[in-house]
Amino acid sequence: MMQPLAPIPPDLAALGATPEAILAQMEARAVLDVTPCGDGQMVWRSWGEGAPLVLLHGGYGSWSHWLRNVLPLSRHRRVIAADLPGLGGSAAPPEPHSAETIAEIVMAGLERLLPGDAPLELVGFSFGGVVGGHVAARLGTRLRRFVIVGSNGFGLKRAELAPMGSWRRAETREARLQVHRQALGTIMFADATRIDPVALHLQERNAEAGRVRSPAISITDTLLRALPHVRAPLAGIWGGEDNIARGHIAERRAALRGVQPGADFHIVPGAGHWVSYEAAPAFNATLLRVLEGSEATAPASADP
Repeated sequence: MMQPLAPIPPDLAALGATPEAILAQMEARAVLDVTPCGDGQMVWRSWGEGAPLVLLHGGYGSWSHWLRNVLPLSRHRRVIAADLPGLGGSAAPPEPHSAETIAEIVMAGLERLLPGDAPLELVGFSFGGVVGGHVAARLGTRLRRFVIVGSNGFGLKRAELAPMGSWRRAETREARLQVHRQALGTIMFADATRIDPVALHLQERNAEAGRVRSPAISITDTLLRALPHVRAPLAGIWGGEDNIARGHIAERRAALRGVQPGADFHIVPGAGHWVSYEAAPAFNATLLRVLEGSEATAPASADP
C-alpha cells in the first residue's frame, strides 16, 4: 500500500474534489483547437484573452503539466497550451523523431492558430523547451520572449538519478501507480511529501499516453544549437532543487548567457524539476515578471 498523499493544493481544490473533476472543470473552461500532425491532429487548448502566450509541456506530459498555471496566467494573456506531437491527445509525428521535425509541426500549427505577424511569447518546460528552441528560431521577429523552464538540450552534465521501476512491467494498476509516484519523487518533485492525488493522476495519464521517447532527444545539445538563431530575448527559470540539473544549474545559466549575455535567469528555491506545479504561486509570479520585463515584484530567488 502507498503512503498517504499530500492534500490537493487549494487552487486546484477550489475547482473540484477529485483529479477527474478538476480536469473536467479545466477542460470546460478551455477553447479547443486542432491542427495537422502526421496522420492525425495536434491538440491545443486556450484560456483568456489578449496577447498570446504559448506553453509547451515536458516529456511524457501534456498540456496538464501547466494545470496550476493556465488560469492565473490567463488573467494577463491568452494562454495557449499544446499537446506536443506524440504526447497527450496529439497524434504521433512521422519518424524519425527529433526536436527539429516536431518543431516543424508545432510551428505549422501556430501559423494556423495565430496567422499574420502579431507578436507572441513562448515558454517551454523541459522537453517543451528543447522543442521550443527550434520553434523560437522559426518565429523570428514575431517572438517577444522565449522562456526556458528546467530544460536539457544543452549537452551538459545531468545529476545522477536513483533507479526507477517500469510501469509497463507492472502487473496491476496499484503497482503502476507506485512506479508513477516513484517517478514523481525521483524526477519531478524536490519534496516527495508534496505529491498529491492530482499530480499522481496526471503522471499516470501522461506517461502512459506518451509515444515519443523524449529523453533521447533531450540529452543532446540540440537546444543549444538552436538558441543563437532566436532573435527574441531569452530567459530561464529553474527549480533550485531541480532533480535533473541539481548541482549543475550554474552551467545552464552560463550556457544561456553564453548565447545572450543579458539573459534573465531565475531560481525558485526549494522546487524540483516540475517547478511550475510544485511551486506554482512562485513560478507564476516569476514568469509574469519575466514576461513584463520588470523586476519590481519578483519573489525571492538565489543564484545557485
